[in-house]
Amino acid sequence: MTDRWAVQLSYRDVAGRRRTLSPRTAARLRELIGDPTDGVGTVITRPGRRLEVGPGLLRLEDGSSLTVSVRLPALLPLGYHTFEPRRGEPRRVIVSPARCHLGHSRPTWGWGVQLFAIRSGRSWGIGDLGDLGGLTAWASRECGAGFVMVNPLAAVGPTLPQQPSPYFPTSRRFRNPIYIRVEDVPGAADLGPGLDGLAAQGRALNRDRRIDRDAAWQLKLQALEAIWSHVGGGADFDRWLGRRPDDLVRFATWCTLAERFGRNWRAWPPEVRRPDGAAVTRFAADHRDRVRFHAWLQWLVAEQLAAAAAHTTLVHDLPVGVDPNGADAWEWQDVLASGVTVGAPPDEFNTQGQDWGLIPFVPWRLRLRGYQPFIDTIRAVMSIGGGLRIDHVMGLFRLWWIPPGGTVRAGGYVRYPSADLLDIIALESQRARATVVGEDLGTVEPAARRALAGRGLLTYRVLWFEKEPPDCWPTQSVAAVTTHDLPTVAGLWAGSDLEEQRTLGLAPNVASTAAIRSRLADRGRLADGATAEEAIVAAHGLLAQAPSVMRLVTLEDAVAVAERPNMPGADGLRPNWSLALPIQLGELRQHPLARRLAGMLSEGVATTP
Repeated sequence: MTDRWAVQLSYRDVAGRRRTLSPRTAARLRELIGDPTDGVGTVITRPGRRLEVGPGLLRLEDGSSLTVSVRLPALLPLGYHTFEPRRGEPRRVIVSPARCHLGHSRPTWGWGVQLFAIRSGRSWGIGDLGDLGGLTAWASRECGAGFVMVNPLAAVGPTLPQQPSPYFPTSRRFRNPIYIRVEDVPGAADLGPGLDGLAAQGRALNRDRRIDRDAAWQLKLQALEAIWSHVGGGADFDRWLGRRPDDLVRFATWCTLAERFGRNWRAWPPEVRRPDGAAVTRFAADHRDRVRFHAWLQWLVAEQLAAAAAHTTLVHDLPVGVDPNGADAWEWQDVLASGVTVGAPPDEFNTQGQDWGLIPFVPWRLRLRGYQPFIDTIRAVMSIGGGLRIDHVMGLFRLWWIPPGGTVRAGGYVRYPSADLLDIIALESQRARATVVGEDLGTVEPAARRALAGRGLLTYRVLWFEKEPPDCWPTQSVAAVTTHDLPTVAGLWAGSDLEEQRTLGLAPNVASTAAIRSRLADRGRLADGATAEEAIVAAHGLLAQAPSVMRLVTLEDAVAVAERPNMPGADGLRPNWSLALPIQLGELRQHPLARRLAGMLSEGVATTP
């Protein structure tokens, strides 16, 4: 049951038990949401439907117009149109194809990659887009892989300390320039010895497996500023910038303001806390060169990312939200729930629940904006590569809101207009020809999975969670052994992951972990004394049996890494998102276990869309 504020008054937990929201929590959530008003709203339809809107003029996305007597025409083109009634305010009309593009019609497989972790001899302490290009070329040409799935490349603030989590971005519409390969920047070769010295310092960072983002960013920023002073962007950049919407300049302005006042916009001088203020316009004009510099960094990332994606389908990851103090929150502050963070209630693997610290959209406010912030976000992440993974896809249906100052357990679910959001995703997917994956792990309603399947999104099947064997998994899914938040095969099999959780005081679910290990032993026919490598081969042998259209192998498993990339709840206690692979990219290409897994997964599967 959901009230008019979209607060869900009861729900079933991961064990299937009915939970009722406390009246106190419900009241607090309503207060934070505000009084909903439908206003003019947005009409979302599909070809063939004739919705009644009354008399008026329909202005199509291509600039043409149609006169409407009562109902919309049945054969409207896909896209974003505007209906102007004879009386009242205009409203957006979105025509969606209802189903997403599916790039792979037959089973294929690919590598799951944390870009920061795949360093090469040319890296400056952190994996970069040049390394990604090397990996995608190897995956396609030598491994028989049909895709590469990469961690979120979303932007973080330009100041120190650098945010390590790729799932805590300042903006989901723009990308992190720390991934730029400096030597591939136009004009870099002209700097000679000056750049060589910075490159040597950067490559020296590779000696430590723990990634020092602050040191890497300081060196790269110094080099990029020197190149900018030399070339000033160039004609290609100017043409690209001229074709970009205004949101790029606003983001670049935010970066420049963050360098001046700090990355928390809420602590800035009052006159620049709103992006539409006159003081912000003056600041951007006074700092025009620095604003252009930050826009240039986005151009460099886009160019290098496109080169890396030329070899195979590149599936990008979309975080569930943004930093409350960051660029997107600054620009969209009137659409977001101030002070609220989102997370997840307790489940099998995270017994204490999770607070991700991300700020959510207020559903009714997003609808009043014609869903434009959501459209901009989806479109930006889909723009290069041909694939999108939506982290915690249940966020399209409901999110666990945690009121200011409250605990995770004191939170509650707020519902979202999932049908509208899925229609928008389908439209953007067809336009970008991008396959869409919905990460539907944790507490998931059966109706949500049916809705995802009906819209052509691939869902997730993870060996650690599934009670049924892989050969029973659905075709319209991504099959995986684990995820970045779960134990690697080596960590699970040897018990080191469980021991690390105990050491960190995270209250691990020992019984569930033992049951997963037992299932792997039984199905993989592993003896008690089997090695971690034997367990990895067995797990991926099971994965190869899945009829899933996409099968995913993490690089951590490919080289038998025991540590998972991220341990939820352990930020500051361990190097979350900051461990490089123990070998470099050149060694990975010849690694016997990686080659063996590639051979196993390549047998009888497609390698091209």
